[in-house]
Amino acid sequence: FVSGSCDASCKLWDIRQAHCVSTFVGHESDINAVSFFPNGMCFGTGSDDSSCRMFDLRCYQEVNTFMSDRILCGITSVAFSKSGRLLLAGYDDYLCHAWDAVKASPPNPVFSTDKGQGHENRVSCLGVSSNGTALCTGSWDTLLK
Repeated sequence: FVSGSCDASCKLWDIRQAHCVSTFVGHESDINAVSFFPNGMCFGTGSDDSSCRMFDLRCYQEVNTFMSDRILCGITSVAFSKSGRLLLAGYDDYLCHAWDAVKASPPNPVFSTDKGQGHENRVSCLGVSSNGTALCTGSWDTLLK
């Protein structure tokens, strides 16, 4: 499994050996969320530094960064679409953004929730349905959308 930490690193753990087998760095602040890519060979992270990052277990390094100059708040949750094409992230500014996980460092999300129809507090969790056709966000406003 992979864990994110307040020291801005992620650690890959081998439960058979009961210790960390690799440490991944790149974020500049607390890592609040971690999610595996559908094929299990990569994982995505979300941090208080306003960025999502993607790390590849085959080369033991960061392979992509997702951030925008217009998004200046922390990320509370991340998940991949069923195909892995989209990295979905919930933010402290009450929105959810979808990033193209295939493009190298895209400058902006491919989709963002609308402020008028979004949550009234930070997005605390998100999930993708097993068939990949729906996204649900949970918030500190006590609602699921």
